[in-house]
Amino acid sequence: MFTEALKTIWFDSGFAALTWQHLVMIAVACVLIYLAIVKKFEPLLLLTIAFGVLLANLPLAGLMKEEMGSETGGLLHYLYLGVKKGIYPSLIFMGVGAMTDFGPLISRPSSLLMGAAAQFGIFMAFIIANLLGFTPQEASSIGIIGGADGPTAIYTTAKLAPHLLSAIAIAAYSYMALIPIIQPPLMRLLTTEEERKVKMEQLREVSKLEKICFPIVVTIFCVLLLPSVAPLIGMLMLGNLFRESGVVERLSDTAQNALMNIVTIFLGVTVGATANAENFLRLETLAIIALGLVAFAFSTIGGLLIGKLMYKLSGGKINPLIGSAGVSAVPMAARVSQVEGQKANPGNFLLMHAMGPNVAGVIGSAVAAGILMALFG
Repeated sequence: MFTEALKTIWFDSGFAALTWQHLVMIAVACVLIYLAIVKKFEPLLLLTIAFGVLLANLPLAGLMKEEMGSETGGLLHYLYLGVKKGIYPSLIFMGVGAMTDFGPLISRPSSLLMGAAAQFGIFMAFIIANLLGFTPQEASSIGIIGGADGPTAIYTTAKLAPHLLSAIAIAAYSYMALIPIIQPPLMRLLTTEEERKVKMEQLREVSKLEKICFPIVVTIFCVLLLPSVAPLIGMLMLGNLFRESGVVERLSDTAQNALMNIVTIFLGVTVGATANAENFLRLETLAIIALGLVAFAFSTIGGLLIGKLMYKLSGGKINPLIGSAGVSAVPMAARVSQVEGQKANPGNFLLMHAMGPNVAGVIGSAVAAGILMALFG
């Protein structure tokens, strides 16, 4: 009797259902947890994504089990609806908007050109992915990794190619975390020492009226041009209006902290939970990770080349290093520009100048996603 009970417990347990694929994915989850905790690679999202991967690959747990008739679905299945319906990425954009100062961009509108050029990698990776046999929808989702914007990548992929969500999310956040490693060699390769030494003049002071009008004008223009991007741009600019209006400090604080943290947990765990062994252990996952690196590199190159052009047109007054900050990883990419600038010239202070292209990249990646969703959605 006791033996039979033990057999029943064993055969009903997840241990009996474990396969080598599950073990590989559990190992992947542990590596990602290590990178998040020890190496501090985008820990806020990578840690939650990694634990979601772990939960999805523990057999028979059923956390992502779909609802069937009267049978209740798994916990993460219901939480995943926030990803599927585009709710979580949009709410994260609200928090990003509440934390972002668009002053450097308003002060130097030409930064928009560098932010736009840094989306070059999105379209380059899209073309290559198409040539490799991915559908336009899949290629769009892969290309958006080049925007260096995790929520935008998740939002676009959930709409166009949800079966690739886990691979694209992990690639996007991994490359965002690796910006200090990926960008500097390209920055040194494409700029001269003389260009890197350029000290830029202090930005003009931006008035409160300009800062309040900016999110309103951008929302009207972008949403009229690309209605598909309304959730991302609308929430980004609403959060920024909370910040700049000065009359809703509580809402601004909630968007930046409590709401952002809650949504980050739900988004990360549920995106990670899509990385079950069946979906993730494919050759196309390796192709996505490789193409993501291509997209990232070409985005950095695009921003740098426009930076060099602006250096020439301004008579040597603009340091082209700030062009690499046109990818939308705020403020990490701007900090890399600052670090490289100070290596060339210890008296160089490029951070605020680089924030212009950096915040322009946030808008640029959302607009690029809107174009792809309008064409292939």
